[in-house]
Amino acid sequence: MSARVRAADVAVGTELPERVYPVTRADLVRYAGASGDLNPIHWSDRVATSVGLPGVIAHGMLTMGLAGRAVSDWAGDPAALVEYQVRFGRPVVVPDDDTGAEVTVRGRVAAVLDEGRVRVDLTVTSGGEKVLSLARAVVRLS
Repeated sequence: MSARVRAADVAVGTELPERVYPVTRADLVRYAGASGDLNPIHWSDRVATSVGLPGVIAHGMLTMGLAGRAVSDWAGDPAALVEYQVRFGRPVVVPDDDTGAEVTVRGRVAAVLDEGRVRVDLTVTSGGEKVLSLARAVVRLS
């Protein structure tokens, strides 16, 4: 975790450092066990393609969690993230290889609010496609 970001050091347009997270099939197995979401679209190519998906996909909440992690890492405190919302746009397809997929998170301060809070708008992509839309977080800075 980085040092806490101070509200006085942030303005509209401040960019968060880009974060790239690898996601492999092993990560999906671990997430399934931790979350209890054992839906076979997250581990079986046969099932995923039979329901019209291009292959096994990452859990949406895993993708959402990675984007939230990028914000809380930037803020320097997980408790600084006080509001968070996304819409799931496209799935993150995770190939059955040693590389998997990558989820890239970019963020920018879109508004300075009251009480040391800022709104951060996020762009979350995988394979060049936007996977989360209307992704935004409100962060309380020190």
